[in-house]
Amino acid sequence: MPAKCVLVIEDDPTTRDVLRRYLTRAGLDVIEADTGPGGLDAFARACADLVILDLMLPGIDGLDVCERIRRTSAVPIMILTALGSESDRVVGLEQGADDYVVKPFSPREVTLRAQRLLQRSAPRQTQAAPLVDGDLAIDLPARRATVAGRELVMTAREFDLLAFLVAHPNQAFRRSELLAQVWEWEFGDDSTVTVHVRRLREKVENDPSNPVRLQTVWGVGYRYVPVGVGT
Repeated sequence: MPAKCVLVIEDDPTTRDVLRRYLTRAGLDVIEADTGPGGLDAFARACADLVILDLMLPGIDGLDVCERIRRTSAVPIMILTALGSESDRVVGLEQGADDYVVKPFSPREVTLRAQRLLQRSAPRQTQAAPLVDGDLAIDLPARRATVAGRELVMTAREFDLLAFLVAHPNQAFRRSELLAQVWEWEFGDDSTVTVHVRRLREKVENDPSNPVRLQTVWGVGYRYVPVGVGT
């Protein structure tokens, strides 16, 4: 089986070098770019399985790069940012990023998170039965979800979150619990969950502003409420 390919878009040569050495040591192939336009060009030419993306890039900033990649691909994206405020992280997630790491970071942590994203985004060899609720169907082995026969375009994290909630109907989960169960994070920003739920509502709800399936449980978090019995 060929090694997974990681595209690192980062303008700082020292950071790129450190990431390349750690990722290569983990058995991953690494492609590098040091500008926003260069990163988009590299993504168009290579079959990257994961993108590690700095937000502060020359030419085109990382948020714009992320948004452009998301127009055509659901490849996992991890953003790197020296901007530590919640709003910066939220904007990155809203543009479709799956994960974020704030600089200065541990290259070992970035590598471990990259491996987890790659594992989660890969199709699984399993005979698990599909999750079905009314017109929503989730094929776990193929990592595909459809609504009324229309395939949903989702990031790896969005798929994992939806599958987890549908598999645990009518149960209320705190955001911290979802971070632990879906992201496997012991610590993290609860807004990560909030953004992903908002993005999922845009895909599975008839009226995202008045959600029926993905309901907010005030003071707690979220729960999935089935709308019909799948057949």
